[in-house]
Amino acid sequence: MFFFKNFSHTLISNLISLVVSTLVVLVIPKLIGVEEYGYWQLYLFYSAYVGFLHFGWNDGIYLRYGGERYKDLDKGKFFSQFYMMVIFQLALALIGFLVSDNFIDDTNRIFIYKMIAINLVLFNVRSMLLFILQATNRIKEYARITIFDRVIYIGFILLFLLVGVREFKLLVIADLFGKVISLIVAIVSCKEIIFMKVNVFYIDVRETFLNINAGIKLMFANIASMLIIGVIRFGIERTWDVETFGKISLTLSISNLMMIFINSIGIIIYPALRRTENGKLVKIYCVLRDVLMVLSFGILILYYPLKQILTAWLPNYSESLIYMSILFPMLIYEGKTALLLNTYFKTLRKEKLMLQVNLTSLVASILLTLLATELFGNLNFTVTLILVILAFRAIFAEYMLSKIINISIKRDVTMELLMTIVFVTLGWFLNSWLSTIIYIIAYIFFIVIKLEDIRDSISVFKSLLRNEM
Repeated sequence: MFFFKNFSHTLISNLISLVVSTLVVLVIPKLIGVEEYGYWQLYLFYSAYVGFLHFGWNDGIYLRYGGERYKDLDKGKFFSQFYMMVIFQLALALIGFLVSDNFIDDTNRIFIYKMIAINLVLFNVRSMLLFILQATNRIKEYARITIFDRVIYIGFILLFLLVGVREFKLLVIADLFGKVISLIVAIVSCKEIIFMKVNVFYIDVRETFLNINAGIKLMFANIASMLIIGVIRFGIERTWDVETFGKISLTLSISNLMMIFINSIGIIIYPALRRTENGKLVKIYCVLRDVLMVLSFGILILYYPLKQILTAWLPNYSESLIYMSILFPMLIYEGKTALLLNTYFKTLRKEKLMLQVNLTSLVASILLTLLATELFGNLNFTVTLILVILAFRAIFAEYMLSKIINISIKRDVTMELLMTIVFVTLGWFLNSWLSTIIYIIAYIFFIVIKLEDIRDSISVFKSLLRNEM
């Protein structure tokens, strides 16, 4: 019951996030110019990396205290850690301001980098509190903070758009204001840690070192993970113009919408798995894998009707929406990586292995991006690389994990690759409803082949629930 209660909280917050993301993805490019949208995407692109400037500090807290109870935490220790983080992030933000003023000429980019410096402080300070809430299974409070962030954010964006604002700068300010309000809510949620007497504070170098030492591998693994796509997007931004970058970013945003739900499940699974007996981990993995793959390939059926609607709604982006046939299957491999593989690597404390997998994939991404952009200058090839590299990373990671938990994945991986190839081929070459009909037939065959596995997974899931997982 506790699992489902936590899931309901994350589901509500992520439903709101999905609505907000859908509005942002579909409404903003409709109302603002392509160049303005490109700068807006540039801000979001670079902002995505500020979370790594705590150098694993927050990740270490998440890993070391995952599964602990909030009431049992040493509040004085976390009080000191929090304010050390605040001071550190303010110093980094100041450096960011100085660099943007002295080394950048483009006024729009100067604005973007300054706002990213402010984002750096708000995001990383808030992240420490969110990681504490996640690690101690206070999912309700975590969900509430997420809701405040998204609601304030979309509220201001809609207000600006309704009064006729078409500048990306005010959209950036709306994003920052949402983070300010959600940080305040996070502080209230963790008031026992934040509001203590000044004399309780001390420079706890040892605790900071332990957290960074534990989290640095996970942080680098996450950096490498983001750079796998980031390098390709950076190559697009440098080789083509900001408008092309914005159009491809829109397609990526649409393809990633369903990841919100998948990430919401991963948030509650990690602390639950940390408290689970090792003997049950393999059974849980197989259940989650079967359910995720069946649902994910089913969602791909929505591709063609969604593409038709978006083409009519966003005619200025119609030429880039063809890439949805390539990027939509990202859901399969990104979903498996986020929900299953990364969660299990963290549960088993195999962050080093996770780092190795992501670094290998990153090297492949860099080399192939250079080939696609510098040698061939081919946008189709460059976009296709995103799916190819993500599929490679997921298969490689699952192969390494399968050796640890002793399961066979060869048949499932082969079927998933075949289904992906069928989908991409149909979407790229058949621009009609016929592609959907053929894909549905292929999906039915997939279900029939997996039917016994699905039945076994349902049986195991019921057994785990009876034993409270």
